[in-house]
Amino acid sequence: MIRILLVDDHKIFTEGVTSLMLQEHDFEVVGECQNAVQVKETLRSKKVDVVLLDINLGKDSGLDLCKHITENFPLVKILAMSMYNDESFITKMMKNGALGYILKNTGAEELLKAIRTVNSGKNYQSAEVMDIIMKGMTRQKQQEKNLYQIRFTRREKEVLELIALGKTTREMAQDLFISEKTVETHRSNLLSKFEVKNVVSLLKMAMEYGYVK
Repeated sequence: MIRILLVDDHKIFTEGVTSLMLQEHDFEVVGECQNAVQVKETLRSKKVDVVLLDINLGKDSGLDLCKHITENFPLVKILAMSMYNDESFITKMMKNGALGYILKNTGAEELLKAIRTVNSGKNYQSAEVMDIIMKGMTRQKQQEKNLYQIRFTRREKEVLELIALGKTTREMAQDLFISEKTVETHRSNLLSKFEVKNVVSLLKMAMEYGYVK
């Protein structure tokens, strides 16, 4: 038997999934939880093979709960089932230990297949989720390609090198014989070209892609 714990803050959803599970000879629903406290108590008191986990649990975060389960109950498999089709949520859930991710609009047959797959220790993503992941990877590769092809003006390159040396705006202005306002303009242009919001991230990216040492 695959012992399943359903976690969703909408009780009507867990009750509906439970009704579906009752029709399967190899499934046993050991609990329905609406928040993190209930999940932790259930995992401490009952044997669970697979947790069907939503991301949005009202005041609680399914992302954090996923990490907690992975760290404290390593034998428990986690299948995320959410309405969120955003790549960042999918990636974070997988990084936090989920073996699978499916969307709530999935059909009953795929849900059952996903649970059985995850229970066997294998990864499972629905076709729609895989498409989201692949598009994200393609977009990331394009962004990396763009970062290797950034074009700088001579002044931007000089300002970048001085930033790497830890120079202040005033010191850079003095070294380059330009105004502090002009230095700030060049720095703003650099932040824009690297698509970052602060100098720390700018330096990290510039070093990673070989623009400064």
